[in-house]
Amino acid sequence: MSPCGPGSPSIPVPRAAALLLFLGVERALALPEVCIQCPGKVGNLSEVALYCKQTPELILLARCCLNQKGTILGLDLQNCSLKDPGPNFPQAHTAIIIDLQANPLKDDLADIFHGFTQLQTLILPQDVNCPGDTNAWNTVTYYTNRRTCQGQRNLCNSTRDTEMCPENGLCVPDGPGLFQCVCADGFHGYKCMRQGSFSLLMFFGILGSTTLSISILLWGTQRRKAKAS
Repeated sequence: MSPCGPGSPSIPVPRAAALLLFLGVERALALPEVCIQCPGKVGNLSEVALYCKQTPELILLARCCLNQKGTILGLDLQNCSLKDPGPNFPQAHTAIIIDLQANPLKDDLADIFHGFTQLQTLILPQDVNCPGDTNAWNTVTYYTNRRTCQGQRNLCNSTRDTEMCPENGLCVPDGPGLFQCVCADGFHGYKCMRQGSFSLLMFFGILGSTTLSISILLWGTQRRKAKAS
């Protein structure tokens, strides 16, 4: 039973437990650099904040919405004077929602979103196109000060080009408007034309013997030069 004296704080037990859990998680998480590259915290009216508050297990820290494992699910870098998202931006490839509005970003952002396959909502300055253009999203909405790209499409499901990958290759999404080709099981090599599994033992065996031969040759050459001098 908790003390109920005159000077005791009146914090409900469930609320106190939740507070202790939050503080423990905050200390345990190593905050990714992308979350702190811009000063300040996520505003209460931010789309990222609203998304994060829908699930009690998610936590708002600095500019990120994180789950209990520290995975970035939301990133808010609005009004950060960014000309590009920066070298740490790939840390947010697991994000479902990203807000980049009110930044002087360059128009072409396509290559920046490699690997962002989970992204479903992207908020950009009004004059910046959605990566992959309108074909990469279910909905693109224009506002006076921003544009919102929602519902990332799977480019591999497109029927416009049935030969995006070689015969023995499989199309895999790689972000908005992006894809990559991987070899089907049992195939490898250039254009997946070689059948059978790739032999790591043979590869490292050849690499090792080549390295050893070059090392012996260099050692012998240096030894002769040392004797001659």
